[in-house]
Amino acid sequence: QVQLVESGGGLVQAGGSLRLSCAASGIISSIAAMAWYRQVPGGQRDLVAHITPGGSTHYADSVRGRFTISGLNAQNSVHLSMNGLKPEDTAVYYCNALLRTSPTRPDNNYWGQGTQVTVSS
Repeated sequence: QVQLVESGGGLVQAGGSLRLSCAASGIISSIAAMAWYRQVPGGQRDLVAHITPGGSTHYADSVRGRFTISGLNAQNSVHLSMNGLKPEDTAVYYCNALLRTSPTRPDNNYWGQGTQVTVSS
């Protein structure tokens, strides 16, 4: 069983900063990538940032230059440093991992429970 546990959400004023963390635990053979998504009520879950074990990163246009994804090296964890937060960044943020639990099994997607980020104006 694989678990993704997120932490670090909360309430912050516009222009402030938050750092989200996500740790993957359980039976993990290898991780292909980890990512952060976010979702507002009634909306779809959108990709925020993505990182591979080799350090390749990708960001949504709306957060590029303000958010930084890091981690996924020796530890099965990933972080999202969010600076210059705006009210439109308010959402539930979900950690995602594409991983396999055995070398002979295919990669599957796993999700954390979500953490609320609220940015006040």
